[in-house]
Amino acid sequence: MAVLVLADHDNASLRESTAKAVTAAVLLGGDVHILVAGLNCAPAADAAAKIDGVAKVLHAESPRYEHMLPEPLAVLISSLGPSYDALLAPSTTTGKNVMPRVAALLDVMQISDMMNVLAPDTFERPIYAGNVIETVRSRDAKKVITVRVTAFQAAGQGGQASVELLDAVDTPEISTFVSEELSRSERPELTSARIVLSGGRALQSRENFTKYIDPVAERLHAAVGASRAAVDAGYAPNDWQVGQTGKIVAPEIYIAVGISGAIQHLAGMKDSKVIVAINKDPDAPIFQVADYGLVADLYTALPELETELARIGI
Repeated sequence: MAVLVLADHDNASLRESTAKAVTAAVLLGGDVHILVAGLNCAPAADAAAKIDGVAKVLHAESPRYEHMLPEPLAVLISSLGPSYDALLAPSTTTGKNVMPRVAALLDVMQISDMMNVLAPDTFERPIYAGNVIETVRSRDAKKVITVRVTAFQAAGQGGQASVELLDAVDTPEISTFVSEELSRSERPELTSARIVLSGGRALQSRENFTKYIDPVAERLHAAVGASRAAVDAGYAPNDWQVGQTGKIVAPEIYIAVGISGAIQHLAGMKDSKVIVAINKDPDAPIFQVADYGLVADLYTALPELETELARIGI
C-alpha cells in the first residue's frame, strides 16, 4: 500500500500538522510519500524529507502552487492518484479546501476528520460535535482522508527520504490569487501552542480581552483563543475562534475564562491534556469537562492570577 500526504507549509517552513498526518499515514501501512507543492518551497521539502517514516518527498515547484489554491492542487494530487492507495491531508484550512475536490475528481467518498486507523479500510471519526465516534469502512479503491491532527503525535525527525522534482500540471484558470492579510503575533500559533487561554462572551468587549486576558497570556507564553460567541460579538478576531466551526486545539493546558462550555466549543478543545475553567456560574457546562474549576468573577480572578504569576517569577 502506498500513501501520499499533502504537506501543510508556508513555502519557507513545514507546519507540525504535516508530521502528525504522517503518523496517521504510517498506520495505514506501506510506503509514505509527502507532496510539497509551492513556489521556492525547497526548505519545506527538505524538512519533509527529515520526518521519520517518509520514503520519498515529491517537490512540485510552480507559481500556480504558491498560495495553495485548491483547484490547481486538487488537479495535481488527482494526477498522482493512480500511484497511491490513500491520499491524506491534515484537517487544516488547506486540507479541508483541497481534499473534497480531490475526492470529486477521483469519484470517491472523502473520510473527514479521521482520528484513528483500525485497519487499512476502517477508520474512526467524530460526529455530532465529537459526542459520538463513528466507525467507517470504505470500499473505495482509493481512500481520500483528512486527518484530525490533534488525535496524533507528530512523527519524529531523523528521516533521510529522497526528494523528487515534479512538473506542474495544466490547470483550468478558474481561480486566481488576489491578496491575503496575515495576522502577526509574538505569541505561539493557536493550534500548536502548549498553553491556550481562551475568553468568552462574558468579557463583554475587545478592550477587556486586552486588559484581562493579554497580561496573563504574556506571563504564561500562551496563545489566545475565543469562543464563537465572543468572536460573533466582535470581541476577538475570527482566527482566534476555538470550536466546531473554528480551530481544533489540544494543548497541554487549556484555560477557559468566561466560557459556558457549549457543545460546539467543547468539540474544539476537549482533547486538551488539562482543562481549567474560570466561571462565576457554578452550573456552567464547562465544569463537567474541566480538570480544575474556579467559581469566581473573571474580573477579579484574572488580575489576581497575573499578580501571583508575577510574584513567583513567571
